[in-house]
Amino acid sequence: MTAEPLARARAVADAVLYEGYLLYPYRATTRKNMARWQFGVLGPPGAAAAGFGEESSLSAGFLLDPATNPVLTWTVRFLQLQRRQVLGGDGRPRAELSVGARSWLSWDEAVPQEIVIGPMAAESLVRPLTVPAGVDTEEIADAVGRVAGTLVRTRQPLAGEFALAVERAGGFLRLTVEVRNVGAPATGSQDALARSLIGAHVLGQLSGGQFVSALDPPAAAAPAVGRCASHRCFPVLAGPPGDHSLLLISPIILYDHPEIAAQSTGELFDSTEIDEILTLRVMTMTDAEKAQARATDPRAAEIIDRCEAVSPEAMRQLHGVLREPGHDRPHPVPEVPEGIDWWDPVADGAVRPDRDAVPVAGVLVRRGSRVRLHPSRRADAQDLFVDGAPARVVSVHQDVDGESHVGVVLDDDPAAELHEWFGRYLYFAPDELEPLDDPEK
Repeated sequence: MTAEPLARARAVADAVLYEGYLLYPYRATTRKNMARWQFGVLGPPGAAAAGFGEESSLSAGFLLDPATNPVLTWTVRFLQLQRRQVLGGDGRPRAELSVGARSWLSWDEAVPQEIVIGPMAAESLVRPLTVPAGVDTEEIADAVGRVAGTLVRTRQPLAGEFALAVERAGGFLRLTVEVRNVGAPATGSQDALARSLIGAHVLGQLSGGQFVSALDPPAAAAPAVGRCASHRCFPVLAGPPGDHSLLLISPIILYDHPEIAAQSTGELFDSTEIDEILTLRVMTMTDAEKAQARATDPRAAEIIDRCEAVSPEAMRQLHGVLREPGHDRPHPVPEVPEGIDWWDPVADGAVRPDRDAVPVAGVLVRRGSRVRLHPSRRADAQDLFVDGAPARVVSVHQDVDGESHVGVVLDDDPAAELHEWFGRYLYFAPDELEPLDDPEK
């Protein structure tokens, strides 16, 4: 596996990992920031039933089309909550500490955790997921170097399991991956969150076979795919189109082959929103609100700084691009809707001579297609001179009677480019053309 597909998949996985980590407008007092971590939270057993946490597991079923000796590598990824407590110079807990122009808040941060299982054969197994507790301290000094306070970061231990079940399903293997929190029961909502696996998801890598799409399976695999079950997540192909060696089990709904938009140049940690909207929202914040946001988290400070420095060119890029789905695929010339006259602009706007196509002998002929001319209607004596000549299609038209006409330029015409530039084409009916290209797959 090359580095590029894996890097692409990890970029999407990072967006899943940090979804909900910060929610605009990024101030600690914002109600949305008081209820973070919406997706993929695996709480301690019993926390959901008690009403102060999330369910303890997620699972996904999918198919593997094995070749010879398939080898799997699983990467379980999640965030571990880290409570940051501000202490004043006297050692007492503080909600906020300001030193010079900077401020620090007591705040819930998170530490990314990643546990790799494999490489391994496609066999059932259970593996522990263990993350130890931890305490880190950071002193805050004033302008003259005196200790003005301390940040104490505390992490609770996490205990989880990764389970893989493998069974035969005809010529395929049906795999079920489950990630579960197996820690001690929580005593309350704060304890439950501190011992949750947050943003949990799994990245699977495969050699010696291919993962089968759960969204668009081949006909032979469709019945077995229909018998796969998932809970709180869904498996999608994570590599570029055509790559079936990477799988992302995500708690956020995705399509196969997801990717981060090229227009998104930095993390905003709220990937279900739109970068442009978030950036504009941050730019409307007052200086006092921005200072509050910077005091919460280094990642929030990075967002504020990036939004403040955004250039007009970058802002225009965030506005996105207009995409026409399937614009590069041939479409037959549309029929004028019933009740619409040919002179109505609606009818005129329905056709695109530079993109429309017309079927000829089972092939969709469009701009760029190569054909051989066989004039048969004898509307022009010059047709005799081009009989059997190869040509290139430059446009497809339809007249007011619904008849199709194909504009071409001759391959051996030294003025072909000039004719194309001026729009002076030779026109033939579809039944006067012989396609020279293979049918589109």
